[in-house]
Amino acid sequence: MAERRPRNQGLERVLGTGALFSTAYGNVGSSIYYALGLVAGYALGMTPVVFLITAVIFMATAATYAEATTMYPEAGGSSSFARRAFNEFWSFFAAWGQMLNYVITVAISAYFVPHYLGVFWEPLRSAPLDIVVGIAVVLVLGLLNIVGVQEAAALNIFLALADFFTQLVLVGVGMFLVLSPTTLVENVDFGTSPTLANFLIAIPVGMVAYTGIETISNMAEEARDVGKTIPRSVGSVVVAVIAIYAFLPAVALSALPVENGETKLGLSEEEGGFAGDPILGVVQAIDFGAFQAPVEIYVGILAATILFIATNAGLIGVSRLTYSMGQHRQLPERISALHPRFRTPYVAILVFGFAACLTILPGQATFLGNLYAFGAMLSFTIAHVSLVALRFKDPDRERPYRSPLNVPLARGSLPLFTIFGGLGTAAAWVTVTVLNVETLIGGSVWLGGGIALYVVYRRRQGLSLTATETVPRAAAIVDHEVEYESILVAFEDEQYSREAVATAVKLAARRRRGIHVLVTITVPANAPIGASLPAEERRAREIIDSARIVGRRRVTGHWEKVRAGEAGRTILVEAREIRARAIVMTPPRRRVGTSLFGRTLETVLAGRPCRVIIEAAPGGEPEVASAA
Repeated sequence: MAERRPRNQGLERVLGTGALFSTAYGNVGSSIYYALGLVAGYALGMTPVVFLITAVIFMATAATYAEATTMYPEAGGSSSFARRAFNEFWSFFAAWGQMLNYVITVAISAYFVPHYLGVFWEPLRSAPLDIVVGIAVVLVLGLLNIVGVQEAAALNIFLALADFFTQLVLVGVGMFLVLSPTTLVENVDFGTSPTLANFLIAIPVGMVAYTGIETISNMAEEARDVGKTIPRSVGSVVVAVIAIYAFLPAVALSALPVENGETKLGLSEEEGGFAGDPILGVVQAIDFGAFQAPVEIYVGILAATILFIATNAGLIGVSRLTYSMGQHRQLPERISALHPRFRTPYVAILVFGFAACLTILPGQATFLGNLYAFGAMLSFTIAHVSLVALRFKDPDRERPYRSPLNVPLARGSLPLFTIFGGLGTAAAWVTVTVLNVETLIGGSVWLGGGIALYVVYRRRQGLSLTATETVPRAAAIVDHEVEYESILVAFEDEQYSREAVATAVKLAARRRRGIHVLVTITVPANAPIGASLPAEERRAREIIDSARIVGRRRVTGHWEKVRAGEAGRTILVEAREIRARAIVMTPPRRRVGTSLFGRTLETVLAGRPCRVIIEAAPGGEPEVASAA
């Protein structure tokens, strides 16, 4: 038998530039629906300038994430970078800052959903209904994430693109109908409207618009050709986001100018403003003629949907990050434990979902924005510092992408663009902390509580505060030797058919070929792709052992973890790699309203590289092997 070629430690990388871009833009682009109002409340007529300043800092931050992620294509973002550059304590520190970002993402996105739905019913735009509905959104999505309802990836991509093009249309129409350079100049009375302090606070708050860039880093484990797809997707997000933020604030301040030291963009609904739904306010200020009402309804529905998805993405981020922290023994394993039935990090979802609900209760969007900036600027700064350290600590590691403007120094080099970004995010963090007492108190309580939890847990476990310790994982490969030009028998999750293996044995006997069994294990969206699933892994081994009883020595096998809907693609890749002469599969149990063969089998049939044999168990139903 020939040794089977390793394939990314058993994980298939399937995400390309388009998938990474659309997912990241769905997270970053959603922030325009609240960031514009938050910034305008502070910066007034200087809002366009604030977004230009933050765009430059964002470009430097994106370059840092692109370089560090291509060096270490693993989930974790700034936490992973800090672990490589420094030690486990700083990795936890960065991760805990990220956790604050995710909690506030959940809270602020959910809080703004009812404001945009207010296009149908006005009371939704103000307290207490906006608070009640916001909390309800978190609770519903939390429950769905615990149950493990699959995401509609194609729908998310469609909505992200629809969102992007809608914003482009608003920019184009607004520039044609309402943009006024004269009005923009008259909006500004710097030092008074806005004050210097408010202008400075607006900069870190404006960075709220860009924090979704961490998404790409956290999906690196599932990206293919990391050296190309990561930089391209990061660059695409940067261009798309800056294209919107460079012009939309100017259009907004032209449509809703500063009058008597205030703009409706920054005023609450009770004061007759649009702080809770600034994009809807811009639409109302632009005259679309006969299409005015349909456009407002369209934007209201789209914005609420995008924010709903952003809330869900925040919960997924919380659960994935918590699981990763548990695997590195930064948090008690109980917090990152998976539900025995649904295989989702239900404790983490409950704990941090509850924390998000608590932050919604006061109904203070400005406080949420400031606290978001606190955690985001902290994470970004650690990412920048880590990359500078890695230039000297690990100078010889392959870097498919480098942050620009580098100066050789000793064994490494100084990335000037990264240093600029780090100074910018550090200054923004200091500003939002020093100039806002509530943020200082809230951020300090969050960091202090997290550090205390980390220290107590590590000490009780007898672990060093700085050494990296991971929870042991089972090996992904059960038998890594496979005969090329063999028969591939594929089973999805716990499905097993003795008849399918028997058919493969007959085919192999005629041609003197080996048999390779592939079992795919579906990992929920809110757990990392490499999540340890002991029960499912044990079950996969039992299926392979059952196949060996039928086929004896000629049978080899292994299992691979996949996302929902990716099993068919994984089977096709495996068949091509081992140059299979036939694929033997069993159709799934029929459910009302489903196709005859199911999504996985249909994918295999559509892209089959060889003969596909469909073998049903007696009675027309697949047979399920009993647990050992």
